[in-house]
Amino acid sequence: MFGLGTPEIIAILVIVFLLFGAKKLPEFARGLGKSLGEFKKAKAEFEEELLKTEKEAMSDVPASKPESRPSPELSQPIDVEVEKPAETKPEEK
Repeated sequence: MFGLGTPEIIAILVIVFLLFGAKKLPEFARGLGKSLGEFKKAKAEFEEELLKTEKEAMSDVPASKPESRPSPELSQPIDVEVEKPAETKPEEK
């Protein structure tokens, strides 16, 4: 663990025991355990919400963009006939 051997871990535990005392260590460990439990719970809830949102987004994509194809009538060019003005006879002078 972190490159520490057994003697180093024992030395750290002895120093912690001397600093906090025998009465404070169980309270400290209990608080640390509760904190880790709450952290894991929050992490799991966050991941669950993230997956739920992702699934909703994936299921909404096909419904929001239906496949639309242009009708065959619109894909062909449209012939427009322009009305020619009626020919008028030139006025005689």
